[in-house]
Amino acid sequence: MSGKFLRKTVAFLALGACAGLALAQLRTNPADAKRATLTHVRETDVTLDGKPARLFAGAQIRDQSNRIMLPTMLPPESKVKYTPDAMGNLHRVWILTEQELAQPDTRK
Repeated sequence: MSGKFLRKTVAFLALGACAGLALAQLRTNPADAKRATLTHVRETDVTLDGKPARLFAGAQIRDQSNRIMLPTMLPPESKVKYTPDAMGNLHRVWILTEQELAQPDTRK
């Protein structure tokens, strides 16, 4: 194998690895996710559109960059999309980006 071929192969593999990482950061919200305003109160207690609600024990809250954040880091009156668990507790939460807020809410 020539050195030039080996360098091209390594470069191709490196680009493929970077593309895989970029794809992992794509943000998708389930079609059945509901839109609401969410505020953290304490521990697993939150308000959802001003009404008391609760976070599932293993709930994930994702910020606009799709990073997982703690409930205590949630900005007051955050515009979110969420999915509940079987008991009605918040299971997955996504804080909406400006682009996502501009899209019409299809779940009214």
